[in-house]
Amino acid sequence: SDMGEFHVRSVLVTGANRGIGLGLVQHFLGLPKPPEWVFAGCRDPKGQRAQELQKLASKYPNLVIIPLEVTDPASIKAAAAKVGEQLGGSGLNLLINNAGIAKPKSIDTETLEDMTQVYTTNTAAPLLVSQAAQGTPGSALSCSKAAIVNMSSSAGSIEEVYLWQQSLVVSYRCSKAALNMLTKCQSLGYREHGILCVALHPGWVQTDMGGGGSQKPPLTVDDSVRGMLKVLSSLSEKDTGTFLNWEGKVVPW
Repeated sequence: SDMGEFHVRSVLVTGANRGIGLGLVQHFLGLPKPPEWVFAGCRDPKGQRAQELQKLASKYPNLVIIPLEVTDPASIKAAAAKVGEQLGGSGLNLLINNAGIAKPKSIDTETLEDMTQVYTTNTAAPLLVSQAAQGTPGSALSCSKAAIVNMSSSAGSIEEVYLWQQSLVVSYRCSKAALNMLTKCQSLGYREHGILCVALHPGWVQTDMGGGGSQKPPLTVDDSVRGMLKVLSSLSEKDTGTFLNWEGKVVPW
Protein backbone atom coordinates (compact mmCIF):
# COMPACT_ATOMS: atom_id res chain seq x y z
CA SER A 1 0.00 0.00 0.00
CA ASP A 2 1.09 3.60 -0.46
CA MET A 3 1.02 3.99 3.34
CA GLY A 4 4.33 2.14 3.39
CA GLU A 5 5.92 5.31 1.99
CA PHE A 6 4.16 7.60 4.48
CA HIS A 7 6.57 8.67 7.17
CA VAL A 8 6.18 11.59 9.53
CA ARG A 9 9.05 12.06 11.95
CA SER A 10 6.95 13.71 14.65
CA VAL A 11 3.28 14.50 15.11
CA LEU A 12 1.23 16.27 17.78
CA VAL A 13 -2.49 15.49 18.02
CA THR A 14 -4.65 17.65 20.30
CA GLY A 15 -7.73 16.18 22.00
CA ALA A 16 -6.07 12.79 21.71
CA ASN A 17 -7.72 10.87 24.53
CA ARG A 18 -10.86 9.76 22.68
CA GLY A 19 -12.75 9.67 19.42
CA ILE A 20 -10.93 10.75 16.28
CA GLY A 21 -7.91 12.04 18.23
CA LEU A 22 -7.31 8.66 19.85
CA GLY A 23 -7.91 6.94 16.50
CA LEU A 24 -5.26 9.12 14.87
CA VAL A 25 -2.73 8.29 17.60
CA GLN A 26 -3.42 4.55 17.25
CA HIS A 27 -3.08 4.63 13.48
CA PHE A 28 0.13 6.68 13.52
CA LEU A 29 1.64 4.18 15.97
CA GLY A 30 0.54 1.35 13.68
CA LEU A 31 2.06 2.69 10.46
CA PRO A 32 4.67 0.55 8.67
CA LYS A 33 7.10 3.39 9.40
CA PRO A 34 5.71 4.98 12.56
CA PRO A 35 6.80 8.45 13.69
CA GLU A 36 9.81 8.71 15.97
CA TRP A 37 7.55 10.72 18.26
CA VAL A 38 3.79 10.81 18.63
CA PHE A 39 2.70 13.55 21.03
CA ALA A 40 -0.82 13.09 22.38
CA GLY A 41 -2.25 16.25 23.89
CA CYS A 42 -5.09 15.89 26.37
CA ARG A 43 -6.52 17.89 29.24
CA ASP A 44 -6.10 15.35 32.01
CA PRO A 45 -3.54 12.64 31.19
CA LYS A 46 -3.98 10.96 34.59
CA GLY A 47 -7.77 11.00 34.47
CA GLN A 48 -10.47 8.45 33.82
CA ARG A 49 -10.97 9.63 30.24
CA ALA A 50 -7.33 9.10 29.26
CA GLN A 51 -7.03 5.44 30.26
CA GLU A 52 -6.85 4.15 26.67
CA LEU A 53 -4.05 6.60 26.00
CA GLN A 54 -2.19 5.50 29.14
CA LYS A 55 -2.44 1.86 28.03
CA LEU A 56 -0.99 2.76 24.64
CA ALA A 57 1.83 4.76 26.23
CA SER A 58 2.89 1.77 28.30
CA LYS A 59 3.24 -0.24 25.07
CA TYR A 60 4.82 2.36 22.78
CA PRO A 61 7.94 4.21 23.95
CA ASN A 62 7.54 6.71 21.06
CA LEU A 63 4.18 7.91 22.43
CA VAL A 64 4.42 10.90 24.77
CA ILE A 65 1.28 12.13 26.51
CA ILE A 66 1.33 15.91 26.90
CA PRO A 67 -0.99 17.73 29.32
CA LEU A 68 -2.69 20.31 27.12
CA GLU A 69 -5.70 22.49 27.71
CA VAL A 70 -5.99 24.19 24.32
CA THR A 71 -7.98 27.16 25.66
CA ASP A 72 -5.24 28.08 28.14
CA PRO A 73 -2.23 29.97 26.73
CA ALA A 74 -0.04 28.97 29.71
CA SER A 75 -0.85 25.29 29.12
CA ILE A 76 -0.06 25.67 25.40
CA LYS A 77 3.27 27.28 26.22
CA ALA A 78 4.21 24.52 28.67
CA ALA A 79 3.20 21.84 26.15
CA ALA A 80 5.26 23.47 23.38
CA ALA A 81 8.29 23.55 25.69
CA LYS A 82 7.83 19.85 26.51
CA VAL A 83 7.56 18.93 22.84
CA GLY A 84 10.59 21.06 21.99
CA GLU A 85 12.60 19.42 24.75
CA GLN A 86 11.72 15.94 23.53
CA LEU A 87 12.55 16.78 19.91
CA GLY A 88 15.87 18.30 20.90
CA GLY A 89 15.75 20.99 18.27
CA SER A 90 14.69 18.90 15.28
CA GLY A 91 11.28 20.59 14.93
CA LEU A 92 7.75 19.24 14.84
CA ASN A 93 6.63 17.88 11.47
CA LEU A 94 2.90 17.65 11.76
CA LEU A 95 0.36 19.37 13.98
CA ILE A 96 -3.21 18.07 14.01
CA ASN A 97 -5.59 20.50 15.71
CA ASN A 98 -8.28 18.00 16.59
CA ALA A 99 -9.57 19.11 20.00
CA GLY A 100 -13.11 20.40 19.62
CA ILE A 101 -16.42 20.79 21.39
CA ALA A 102 -20.05 21.06 20.34
CA LYS A 103 -23.13 22.32 22.17
CA PRO A 104 -26.45 21.03 20.82
CA LYS A 105 -28.28 24.35 20.60
CA SER A 106 -30.68 25.77 18.06
CA ILE A 107 -30.74 29.28 16.69
CA ASP A 108 -33.26 30.20 19.41
CA THR A 109 -31.47 28.70 22.38
CA GLU A 110 -27.89 29.67 21.47
CA THR A 111 -26.22 31.88 24.11
CA LEU A 112 -23.29 34.26 24.26
CA GLU A 113 -21.55 31.94 26.69
CA ASP A 114 -21.87 28.91 24.41
CA MET A 115 -20.87 30.82 21.29
CA THR A 116 -17.79 32.14 23.08
CA GLN A 117 -16.75 28.83 24.63
CA VAL A 118 -17.14 26.89 21.39
CA TYR A 119 -15.31 29.54 19.35
CA THR A 120 -12.47 29.64 21.89
CA THR A 121 -11.94 25.87 21.69
CA ASN A 122 -12.64 25.28 18.01
CA THR A 123 -11.20 28.40 16.38
CA ALA A 124 -8.96 30.42 18.69
CA ALA A 125 -7.17 27.37 20.12
CA PRO A 126 -5.95 26.04 16.73
CA LEU A 127 -4.55 29.53 16.07
CA LEU A 128 -2.72 29.62 19.42
CA VAL A 129 -1.42 26.04 19.29
CA SER A 130 -0.11 26.62 15.75
CA GLN A 131 1.63 29.81 16.87
CA ALA A 132 3.28 27.95 19.73
CA ALA A 133 4.40 25.11 17.45
CA GLN A 134 5.93 27.73 15.20
CA GLY A 135 7.45 29.99 17.79
CA THR A 136 9.26 27.70 20.21
CA PRO A 137 13.01 27.63 19.63
CA GLY A 138 13.87 24.25 18.16
CA SER A 139 10.28 23.18 17.62
CA ALA A 140 9.28 25.34 14.68
CA LEU A 141 7.45 23.16 12.18
CA SER A 142 10.23 22.00 9.96
CA CYS A 143 11.24 19.93 6.93
CA SER A 144 9.57 19.74 3.56
CA LYS A 145 6.69 17.74 5.00
CA ALA A 146 5.71 20.32 7.62
CA ALA A 147 1.95 20.65 7.93
CA ILE A 148 -0.87 22.00 10.05
CA VAL A 149 -4.09 20.03 9.79
CA ASN A 150 -7.20 21.62 11.25
CA MET A 151 -10.00 19.18 11.98
CA SER A 152 -12.98 20.96 10.52
CA SER A 153 -16.42 19.79 9.46
CA SER A 154 -18.67 20.27 6.48
CA ALA A 155 -21.20 21.28 9.14
CA GLY A 156 -19.23 24.54 8.84
CA SER A 157 -19.49 24.64 5.05
CA ILE A 158 -21.72 27.59 4.19
CA GLU A 159 -22.70 25.83 0.97
CA GLU A 160 -23.42 22.37 2.40
CA VAL A 161 -24.57 23.07 5.98
CA TYR A 162 -24.11 19.32 6.41
CA LEU A 163 -26.75 17.48 8.48
CA TRP A 164 -28.82 20.56 9.30
CA GLN A 165 -31.94 18.44 9.91
CA GLN A 166 -30.15 16.09 12.30
CA SER A 167 -28.06 18.60 14.16
CA LEU A 168 -28.54 22.35 14.46
CA VAL A 169 -25.42 23.02 16.61
CA VAL A 170 -25.27 26.65 15.53
CA SER A 171 -22.21 27.68 17.56
CA TYR A 172 -20.28 24.63 16.31
CA ARG A 173 -21.13 25.45 12.69
CA CYS A 174 -20.02 29.07 13.11
CA SER A 175 -16.78 28.01 14.80
CA LYS A 176 -15.92 25.58 12.00
CA ALA A 177 -16.71 28.12 9.26
CA ALA A 178 -14.31 30.46 11.07
CA LEU A 179 -11.74 27.65 11.42
CA ASN A 180 -11.87 27.22 7.65
CA MET A 181 -10.97 30.89 7.21
CA LEU A 182 -8.19 30.50 9.78
CA THR A 183 -6.82 27.58 7.73
CA LYS A 184 -6.78 29.77 4.62
CA CYS A 185 -5.03 32.56 6.55
CA GLN A 186 -2.45 30.14 7.94
CA SER A 187 -1.80 28.71 4.48
CA LEU A 188 -0.97 32.22 3.23
CA GLY A 189 0.86 33.34 6.38
CA TYR A 190 3.04 30.23 6.64
CA ARG A 191 3.58 29.65 2.93
CA GLU A 192 7.05 31.20 2.95
CA HIS A 193 8.05 28.78 5.72
CA GLY A 194 7.02 25.86 3.50
CA ILE A 195 4.21 24.83 5.83
CA LEU A 196 1.21 23.21 4.27
CA CYS A 197 -2.15 23.97 5.93
CA VAL A 198 -5.39 22.12 5.29
CA ALA A 199 -8.85 21.80 6.81
CA LEU A 200 -10.13 18.22 6.98
CA HIS A 201 -13.69 16.96 7.29
CA PRO A 202 -13.55 13.53 8.95
CA GLY A 203 -17.08 12.61 7.91
CA TRP A 204 -19.96 11.92 10.25
CA VAL A 205 -18.24 9.58 12.68
CA GLN A 206 -19.42 7.32 15.48
CA THR A 207 -17.91 9.18 18.45
CA ASP A 208 -19.24 10.63 21.71
CA MET A 209 -19.49 13.95 19.96
CA GLY A 210 -20.88 12.76 16.62
CA GLY A 211 -23.06 9.99 17.91
CA GLY A 212 -25.94 11.73 19.70
CA GLY A 213 -29.43 11.58 18.27
CA SER A 214 -31.61 8.96 16.68
CA GLN A 215 -29.49 8.16 13.63
CA LYS A 216 -26.26 6.25 13.75
CA PRO A 217 -23.37 7.99 11.98
CA PRO A 218 -22.27 5.96 8.95
CA LEU A 219 -18.51 6.05 9.58
CA THR A 220 -16.41 4.31 12.20
CA VAL A 221 -13.42 6.13 13.70
CA ASP A 222 -11.22 3.52 12.03
CA ASP A 223 -12.57 4.14 8.52
CA SER A 224 -12.41 7.90 8.93
CA VAL A 225 -8.87 7.91 10.30
CA ARG A 226 -7.60 5.43 7.73
CA GLY A 227 -9.03 7.67 5.00
CA MET A 228 -7.58 10.84 6.48
CA LEU A 229 -4.09 9.33 6.81
CA LYS A 230 -4.27 8.32 3.18
CA VAL A 231 -5.22 11.91 2.30
CA LEU A 232 -2.36 13.27 4.43
CA SER A 233 0.11 10.91 2.79
CA SER A 234 -0.76 12.25 -0.65
CA LEU A 235 -0.86 15.99 0.08
CA SER A 236 1.47 18.31 -1.81
CA GLU A 237 2.04 22.06 -2.03
CA LYS A 238 -0.92 22.56 -4.36
CA ASP A 239 -3.26 21.41 -1.58
CA THR A 240 -2.34 24.10 0.91
CA GLY A 241 -5.29 26.22 1.97
CA THR A 242 -7.87 23.67 0.82
CA PHE A 243 -10.81 22.01 2.58
CA LEU A 244 -10.88 18.25 1.98
CA ASN A 245 -12.85 15.33 3.34
CA TRP A 246 -11.61 11.94 4.57
CA GLU A 247 -11.72 10.64 1.01
CA GLY A 248 -9.63 13.50 -0.37
CA LYS A 249 -12.56 15.21 -2.11
CA VAL A 250 -12.82 18.99 -2.00
CA VAL A 251 -15.51 20.29 0.36
CA PRO A 252 -17.11 23.59 -0.72
CA TRP A 253 -16.48 26.54 1.60
